[in-house]
Amino acid sequence: MAADIDCVVLGAGVVGLAIARELAQAGREVLVIEASEAIGTGTSSRNSEVIHAGIYYDAGSLKAQLCAAGKHMLYEYCAERGVAHERTGKLIVAATPEQSAQLHLIAERAQRNGVNDLYQISGQQARELEPALVCDAALVSPSTGIVDSHGLMLALQGDAENYGAQCVFHTAFRQGKILDSGEFELEFDGDEPMTLTANCVINSTGLHAPSVARKLQGQPAEHIPQAYFCKGSYFTLSGRSPFSRLIYPMPNSAGLGVHLTIDLGGQAKFGPDTEWVDGEDYTLDPGRADTFYAAVRSYWPALPDNALNPGYTGIRPKIVGPGEPAADFAIVGPATHGVPNLVNLFGMESPALTASLAIAQAVREALNDAP
Repeated sequence: MAADIDCVVLGAGVVGLAIARELAQAGREVLVIEASEAIGTGTSSRNSEVIHAGIYYDAGSLKAQLCAAGKHMLYEYCAERGVAHERTGKLIVAATPEQSAQLHLIAERAQRNGVNDLYQISGQQARELEPALVCDAALVSPSTGIVDSHGLMLALQGDAENYGAQCVFHTAFRQGKILDSGEFELEFDGDEPMTLTANCVINSTGLHAPSVARKLQGQPAEHIPQAYFCKGSYFTLSGRSPFSRLIYPMPNSAGLGVHLTIDLGGQAKFGPDTEWVDGEDYTLDPGRADTFYAAVRSYWPALPDNALNPGYTGIRPKIVGPGEPAADFAIVGPATHGVPNLVNLFGMESPALTASLAIAQAVREALNDAP
């Protein structure tokens, strides 16, 4: 018997929608199934909306490769489809001469990742670009930018649907199994519970990808990682931003530090910080602002008291825990787990927004890999 549907994409975040578009354009019949009420209600809409250059990732990693490729694809796509974006540029600022001496290491890592447009400027030159900034030196990243993430997802959804894909909401994956025929039998809860069969399944459920994978029987458990939730809080600035570019402090062992980003309306926001949590809790503790003031004043001493307002929180879908080295993207397909026509995406944290179009291509290729 023929399957009910060719391809099921679980999850309608930016990566799931990019995959649906990619597969639909390739002539596949695609159904996107989302547990919540709309596209992109989780990690995809709770981030900095930055188009990353690809500077910090380990050379040769999927994050480095897909960010570098995806950045160019994303700028081109946004221009073609009229998605609001801006190539703002970014300054990575060194507060002291000791930090300035380390800037070349960041530039060298970026170059290994194919990011060849960074250049170093003095503190005086940085102040000429951004008068409110205080630093000893800085690296300029011209290809960093910002994007309207919701506008991007609407465009991806529109493209996918124009090629015949369908999106279904309020429908949570309950469980499934791999049939002897190689097809997938999938059961769903929701307003109208249903069971359907599919020829291929893409698990792009973000925070819940490991738990969803465990509910699909017939695949080896050793290729499903543990999920860890890393919450980040953002605070917004009262009034208009004094900066026109993104400002990042020097990275440290805990991450990239509390950085300043701007949105397309010129509003500045700071974050995210790091807080390991047990579940999907998006409440924001206003008291966390206390640590933001000191961090931000390391490069903007004139930040006024009481200028930071609670913004929002997001949760990074981690596959390693506190104190462990950062994990790469995990696009786990037939060549890894041995199950034809199944791809699980784990650890799709930053720079997954930037890399989304390139991730979609990688998934299509992974589907064609032999077990």
